[in-house]
Amino acid sequence: MFIIIAGAGTVGYRIVAKLVQNKHDVVVIDKDRDVCENLYSETGATTINGDATKLRVLKDAGASKADSFVCLMRNDADNIACALLAKSLGVEDIISRVRRPQYKKAYQIAGINGIVDISRLLVNRIIEEVEKPEVKRIFTMGDGKTGVYAILMKKNSQAIGMTIRDIVKKNKFPDDCLFMGVYKNNMEDFFIPRGNFVIQENDTVFVVSNSQYIKQASDFLTKTVKQKKALNNPSPNLN
Repeated sequence: MFIIIAGAGTVGYRIVAKLVQNKHDVVVIDKDRDVCENLYSETGATTINGDATKLRVLKDAGASKADSFVCLMRNDADNIACALLAKSLGVEDIISRVRRPQYKKAYQIAGINGIVDISRLLVNRIIEEVEKPEVKRIFTMGDGKTGVYAILMKKNSQAIGMTIRDIVKKNKFPDDCLFMGVYKNNMEDFFIPRGNFVIQENDTVFVVSNSQYIKQASDFLTKTVKQKKALNNPSPNLN
């Protein structure tokens, strides 16, 4: 893909480095000449020392041919102005970082189809690290209505010892939740679970779910039971 990134701060640098590593064709626009030179020497990305709110600069960068345009400048007004210019040049996929939530509506009017509030993501991540909840939202889709969630199977969780097939058949487990992966912390390995996959203690289960059903799903999976009956294991004969 041909991707243009306006703004090469800390976030921009990391994104550029990852995109280049993934073999994308990346052009970076930034006002700071030193930033451009350092970014080129460290990542190999093409850099343009200029103002991304100027139409001429965007044309020089080849914006009319871009598959995606990412706005990561230091203030919302510049990001919105840049997005409007990119839109006028025919760019359809425009992604931007929003710094202040009150500007979100303006970003939408500007035609930005991917709006990312990094500060909110950071705050949520820090809160999760502090509180260590059983359920963590990894990322969202569909304007926040659907997400991928990680659920830790602690000791005595109800789902331990059950297969995926057993779980989805239960009435209390929502139909709109889909198991997409299981990370076995003791093995440090990730698995794509099939119907006969057995959930074990200390597994981290990843599910895709509508936000309105995730609590029901997590409550079912993590409900603590005092004593679990062994599955398919008859009681020993003591006579």
